[in-house]
Amino acid sequence: MSDRDADLPLFPLGIVALPGEEVPLHLFEERYKELGAQCIADDREFGIVLVDDDGPRSVGCAMRVTEVLQQFDDGRMDIMTRGTRPFRVVEEHHRHAYASAEVEFLDDASESLDHDAAAAVRQAYASLATQATEHDVAPADLAAASAYDLAASVEFSAEAKQQLLESRSENARLRQLLALLRSALKHLEFADLAKVRSASNGVVRFE
Repeated sequence: MSDRDADLPLFPLGIVALPGEEVPLHLFEERYKELGAQCIADDREFGIVLVDDDGPRSVGCAMRVTEVLQQFDDGRMDIMTRGTRPFRVVEEHHRHAYASAEVEFLDDASESLDHDAAAAVRQAYASLATQATEHDVAPADLAAASAYDLAASVEFSAEAKQQLLESRSENARLRQLLALLRSALKHLEFADLAKVRSASNGVVRFE
């Protein structure tokens, strides 16, 4: 049975975070200033969930505050957070100024890694990174990276990232990511590489 948290603080946003992804946040609303202060004080996770035209999604990513970048006198703060693990909302609560929920943390299915798919993803990612950022990726870094790790460094659409987050199979994520990377490479064939590189700041951006 998956682990659960009976009262995980929730931060609904128009973005999707992935495990391992670093996400900077500016907390200015009173409820989220309270959420941030509580999570920092208790060294506990909170959850980012995507909210779009379809409403809030049931699967999100737990986050941990890794650094307080700046704190203001009125309680506003700039923080750096990092994704830890996916979860599914079981029941939402309204016990605090911010939303929270009972959640179950999601495990991957037990399976043998599809090495052919992994190799194809690494090759496509290396090609994309070289073309879009002019930086080569070390083979050792690629070999150690999961589908989440690689996807977190490419700015795909929220829907594409949500599909990766909801998948409970690393092999399925690799196949999804390979299709996304190949589409991004095709996009580069018609893009102004100079503009792509100047805007990348080390992150490959594709919608």
